[in-house]
Formats: sequence, C-alpha cells, structure tokens
Amino acid sequence: MANFLSPFLLWFVYYACIVHVTAKQWPAVELGGSTKFYDFKVQTKRITKLCTSKDIVTINGMFPGPVVYAQEGDKVIVKVTNETPFNTTIHWHGVRQKLSCWFDGPSYITQCPIQGGQSFTYQFTLVQQKGTFLWHAHVSWLRGTVYGAIVVYPKRGVPYPFKHPDGEQIIILGEYWLKDVLQLERDVLASGGVPPPTDAYLINGYPGPNYKCSANDVYKMDVIPGKRYLLRIINAALNVEHFFAIANHKLTIVEADAEYTKPFTVDRLMIAPGQTINVLVKADQPIGKYSMAMGAYMSARKVQFQKVPAVAFFQYTGASLSSFALTAQLPCYNDNLAVKTVMDGLRSLKPVNVPLQIDTNLFFTIGLNVQKCHSSNPKQNCQAANGGVLAASINNISFIMPKVSLLQAYYNKMNGHFTEDFPGVPLKMYDFVNGAPNNIPIDTQSSSGTRTRVLKYGSRVQLILQDTGTVSTENHPIHLHGYSFYVVGYGSGNYNPRTAKLNLVDPPYMNTIGVPVAGWAAIRFVADNPGVWFLHCHLEIHASWGLSMAFIVKNGNGETESLPPPPTDLPKC
Repeated sequence: MANFLSPFLLWFVYYACIVHVTAKQWPAVELGGSTKFYDFKVQTKRITKLCTSKDIVTINGMFPGPVVYAQEGDKVIVKVTNETPFNTTIHWHGVRQKLSCWFDGPSYITQCPIQGGQSFTYQFTLVQQKGTFLWHAHVSWLRGTVYGAIVVYPKRGVPYPFKHPDGEQIIILGEYWLKDVLQLERDVLASGGVPPPTDAYLINGYPGPNYKCSANDVYKMDVIPGKRYLLRIINAALNVEHFFAIANHKLTIVEADAEYTKPFTVDRLMIAPGQTINVLVKADQPIGKYSMAMGAYMSARKVQFQKVPAVAFFQYTGASLSSFALTAQLPCYNDNLAVKTVMDGLRSLKPVNVPLQIDTNLFFTIGLNVQKCHSSNPKQNCQAANGGVLAASINNISFIMPKVSLLQAYYNKMNGHFTEDFPGVPLKMYDFVNGAPNNIPIDTQSSSGTRTRVLKYGSRVQLILQDTGTVSTENHPIHLHGYSFYVVGYGSGNYNPRTAKLNLVDPPYMNTIGVPVAGWAAIRFVADNPGVWFLHCHLEIHASWGLSMAFIVKNGNGETESLPPPPTDLPKC
C-alpha cells in the first residue's frame, strides 16, 4: 500500500423487414453551401419488433432518425418541434460548439427541455470539424430511440487522406427494449437495483434473424465484388458497449470520433456508446452473403446482459438471396485484450499539438456506489447488494441534476443552484482498483450535489480518469461535451505518474474515451471554449445514477473568447 500511495501523494503535492440498401458514394443532398437547414419533428410512431407492437418516440417518424449532412465550416440550423407529451432535447454529440454552448443540448445543463407543443432552433458552426458524429436525445433515456447520424464531409476539393472509397454506408448500433424506455428508467431507479438486459441489439434499427419474429427484420448492405467501402460505424446504444465484426473481412480504421487516424487493420473492434469509428472494407471475398455482427462487451462482474448478437448482411451482388450467411466471429464478451488491441493501434494521422506544459492537473475516480436504504419498502426500492441502493460517482460525488439550466444559472448569476467546489483530486486515498474505503458493499456511499469545477480560459488541462473497484471494476466510456481531447495515455491498475507511459507525439483526438476496466486513461485539452460543459459516463444507467460532473470554462478577453447571450427562444423550465 505504501508503494502505491507514495507516487500519488508526491503527484498531488507537486501539482495540486429485410431492408436492401446499396452503399452510396455521396448523399442525395447538395453539398457546398454555407448553411444547412433541417426540420426535426419529435413524433411518436408505432413499430413492431420481436413479436410485439409499441409506440416509440422518433424524429420525423424515422428510426433511426434522419441523417444531418454538412461540410466542414458549414453552419447547421435545426428547428426541433416537440409534438409529443415528453420533454425533449437534442445533443449534437462530438460537435465542439465553439461559442455556441447554448445549443449543446443536455437537459438541465445547457438548456431546459423542449416541452410538448414547444420548439427550439439549434444553430452551430462546424469549426474545423469533419467526419462522423451522432445526434441523440439528452433527457432521461429517450435516446434509446431518438438518435441519428451526422456526416460532415471535407471542404469541396479536399480529399480524404486515403484512396476515395467506391461507396459508403452508415452503420448505427442500438439497443431495443419491449418496454417503454422512459418507464424502464423510472422503474430501474425506483428499484435501487440494476436494469434488465436489453431485449435485442439493433443494426440500423433491425435486430436480425437471431431473435423472435425477426427472420425478415434484417438490415442488408449490397456490395460489388472488388469495390472498397467506407463504413461510418456509430454506437448509439444505451447501456452496453459492443464488439463489431464482418465475417471473413478485415476492417481498416481510418477515423475515430471524427478525427483521422493512421490506418490500422483489425479483425473486429470494440465501440462504446457515444463513439464513432470509420473503417474501410474491401469486398475481396468469394461472392456470397456475410454477416455483420454486434455483440456485448461486458467488463463488469455479475451483470446480466443480452448474449444474443444482432446480425446484418454484407451481401455481394450476384449472391443468392437464400444463401447461408457466413458467421462473423466476435470476441468473448469479456475479452479485455481485444479492446486493448484496438486502442493500442489508434494514432492521430500526423503529429499533433499536444499541450506539453500543464496549468491544471485533475484526478477523477469513477465507479459505482451502494447507498444506504431509506425506503419504507426496502424489498421494492432497495435491490442493490445488502439491501442498498445503487449509485455512481466521480471522486465519490454523485451528481444531482438541477431543476434549472446550469448554463442559465451561471450566466445570470443565479445563486443556490450549484456550487463551484468539485474537488480536483479524490477526497479519500485508497487502492482504487483493488480495494475500497470501507467493507464492500456494506458502506460504499458517495456524497451528492450539483458541484462544478471552474477552469480559467486558455488553461491547459490534464485529467486522469481512474476506474475503481468499489463495487466492480468496469470499462467506462467517458464523454466530454464541448471539446475533443488527446488521449495521451492509458493502462491497467492504479495510475502512477512515475511509470505511466504517455504519447505526446501522435495520440488520438477523441470526445469519448473508454477508461479501461481496472485501469486509467490520461487526457489533455485546452479550455478555450467558454460555457458549462458536461462530463459523464455514456452508459445511460451510470449517468442516471450520478456518474457525471460539469466544468465551467470562464470567458477570456473580447467577443471571440466570450460566450454570447442566450437565444431568445431558449426553452424555459
């Protein structure tokens, strides 16, 4: 224990139906304009899957929702009209929202929800950004059905840094419950326990033939022998990370989280909720039908999950429609090495400008907690270990969602809605991976509050994200709004600044990082975008339990470094 604590203390002291889709080369929209307009109507739609019909919330009656197409540098304007009784917001995941924090979309962080019958117009510019992003609802668990792709092409005349593909296709991974997702969230939180496994996984909204009543509910991508295709893979799932593979085909990663990478070829990849990965696939196998499969990566212990993979078809032109599809080989559900292998290969395409001098050093522990039961009906409401209630936390603080928009409260200097005292280091020191402050799981309680951390404009930040074994070690996909960051290092065990190996030359530039199970990740960014920015786990149940916090980035000097006033149609709580 002494060997573990010494470098930590030194560091702290020192720093403080079958759907046939032919892959397309370009979308059927005009490119090259400076502004793109979209009209999103939040609507309910009745769908039938897994032998059951139910109403789901959608955008424009589409599931997944419509694709937002644009080019680097474009301004995007999306009017969202809520025609349902459910509160709604839309988050433009991965869009850095330079000086447009008001339009980022997380409910009660940058805006109040759009209530039934109301509308709100999002406006943002894609400043020096191109690639594959996603949009999704950011209130309750509504993103279980409200999500879609954002495809941002390079400026006209600017080529990809690889041979132009013969076609491209969006592949969105999702999860499906027979139960209404909003009711599901309420029931899970009321139980104090874990959510049930999803009833099915989805590829572009289709479960594939492995589930009940799904023989014809299969997504199919037609390909031409010898051609090369760009797959824009997006994980929009709620609560599970996923492996993805195509039978007998290699995947060459060329982009991660909308940033080009050095080409890196794998047999399969792991993609966490909130992440996007672009891969090149060559149709170089004998004419036939090959399965595209997604299955669970589950790193937590003793957690039930859906073990049946979703399947789509990667089918060559000329293959018999009735031919048997070769099966894709997915890793074992807890294959941590398969995850590490992919992460090891991710490098920025060229050397990058990583902050070398650090102004603000932060160390955040992440993990689960068991709170004491205070219910008069513990059998119904306290279903965690030893009759407790599950929670989650950063630095052992569970985030409490405010009743007003944090950004509005901060901008208008409204007192009493949040504090600015989120700790930069854990309040208690212990062996994070292998132990806990108290006896598990009798007393692993967290404190709670709407606590924020203030960053000075322009400060160069290093943040260490440390997984903990308080309840169970687990891979956590952590997403930072408003920024991308350099993943300069990661590893297993407890972070040790003396032995940690950092890549300060060509680390990947990401917006969502899977903090390794029983390990750590180090990220760096420059706080040059004023506003209030959410940091949270993208496993929705963990966010609901409180695995979140918010940064306040102060204004700099002048208009180009200051947050503009709020839009006039900003929703009210």
